[in-house]
Amino acid sequence: MTDPINPQQHEAPGYGLPQPDYGHTTQGYAPQPVYQAAVPQTAMPPVSTPQPAAAAAQYGMLPPVPPTNAGWAVAAVVFFWPLAFSAFTHSSNVFPLWSRGDHAGAQYASDRAKTLGKISLGLFFGLWALFIVFYVIIIAVVVANSGGDTSTY
Repeated sequence: MTDPINPQQHEAPGYGLPQPDYGHTTQGYAPQPVYQAAVPQTAMPPVSTPQPAAAAAQYGMLPPVPPTNAGWAVAAVVFFWPLAFSAFTHSSNVFPLWSRGDHAGAQYASDRAKTLGKISLGLFFGLWALFIVFYVIIIAVVVANSGGDTSTY
């Protein structure tokens, strides 16, 4: 079909013509050859050393993941922030240690995060109590030094 605006333009070459045969058959595919799996010949058999987690999982004795105690790390941020750095570091190391098979290290990191959170809470309340005692002593000294002078100017 020609374009009425541009009568010089013709249809694209090959449009509507049958496509050349590229070796395809419409009858189906030829059967695939059967290959034999080659067994590699090695000079030395592979040595496998089971990891502690793999050995424990093999016998069904894999301990559960200890709690991360991230709540205690947050308590360290709120109540005594200098301990929070260490608490969050220990809290975030629990799962990586456990997944590598270091269950004792994971339990230690969990316990340490909890301990640091409790220490920060104790320090907060201890410092708060010290502040209250200091405040009461200051008030008592001010009242005692007022001396009851009722002089007027």
